[in-house]
Amino acid sequence: KPASDAVAGSDDKKLAATLKKMNAQPLSGIEEVNMFRSDGKVINFSNPRVSATTGANSFIINGDGQVKEIADLFPGILSQLGPDSLAGLRRLAEEFQAKNPEAFKEGAQQEDDIPDLIETIDNLDIKKDTDEVD
Repeated sequence: KPASDAVAGSDDKKLAATLKKMNAQPLSGIEEVNMFRSDGKVINFSNPRVSATTGANSFIINGDGQVKEIADLFPGILSQLGPDSLAGLRRLAEEFQAKNPEAFKEGAQQEDDIPDLIETIDNLDIKKDTDEVD
């Protein structure tokens, strides 16, 4: 057994003992946890194991966290952004506009009008069949 596996197993046992001592209860149904850093990046946990202690007002997040840019998590993260993140969002929009100036030129965006598909009967060239069938 490699030494790193033994250390990881030891850490897991210590963590489990500490959570039990704190009377932490597992919370189910949490698909994602995002922690917003002061540098504008996000620590993202997908399908983490989450526990909570009501007495200590603490949440324990266990899983593989990845540091990501906010733009990588769009559009799902928009509902999680608070007023503090507005400046960062504005900065991202400006960066996008600088990288894609042709998308913002006058007339570059085509209007997506719905074409008129319904015409009146009078405007259609319909030949009336005057021959009668016996």
